[in-house]
Amino acid sequence: MAEPANTISRTKLTERIYQQLKQDIFDFRLLPGDRFSENEVAARLQVSRTPVREALTQLQREGYVKVLFRSGWQVNPFDFDQFDQLYDVRIVLELAAVQKLCSMDPQPDLGELKKFWLSKPEQRSEDEQEVCRADEHFHCALVAATGNREMARIHMDLTERLRIIRRIDFTQSSRIDATYEEHGQILRAILARRYERACTLIKAHIEASKAEVRKITLHKIHETRGRQNPPV
Repeated sequence: MAEPANTISRTKLTERIYQQLKQDIFDFRLLPGDRFSENEVAARLQVSRTPVREALTQLQREGYVKVLFRSGWQVNPFDFDQFDQLYDVRIVLELAAVQKLCSMDPQPDLGELKKFWLSKPEQRSEDEQEVCRADEHFHCALVAATGNREMARIHMDLTERLRIIRRIDFTQSSRIDATYEEHGQILRAILARRYERACTLIKAHIEASKAEVRKITLHKIHETRGRQNPPV
């Protein structure tokens, strides 16, 4: 039996609100620790409270927000211990992916990654958000290229949960330059089937990103919000 049209419509509305609020968190329009009410969100998005509450409940299940007793909602503060654990799992998955990529015959086509990451220095992007997206794609594409769909699914979930913290990492030009160099070295090692070197490089690359996360402060988050959402 088909769902009523109004149910489908509300489901789509809830999904739209969910995606908007999630993007607000990723873009630091909503900062860790910020408090807000369902009424405020409903008024800003010009919708009713019911789909707002449903969207927030979904974000709560994913660990982005929490409900406060008689006080509305709050964006969860960063849990750096959890981020450490997620990075550790990333390392395990990506080392396994590199091992498989180096042994596959024929080797998967990594031409798209080569075009972006092995470009000449003068052709490199300086757009931090573009490089951040490309970095995320690089790691996901390596895992996906193994052909192991379950590994790719788990890795994508980790990527989603780490996205908010990784975006801050790319607000520094030095990290952008380093990412180009490190990704290039990793790709060359994989293409040459130098398994041990590729593993050493990708582990060091992820560990460096993990270390940068520990340097993030609330002041740095405010600075990032200012860059990503400049005054109109």
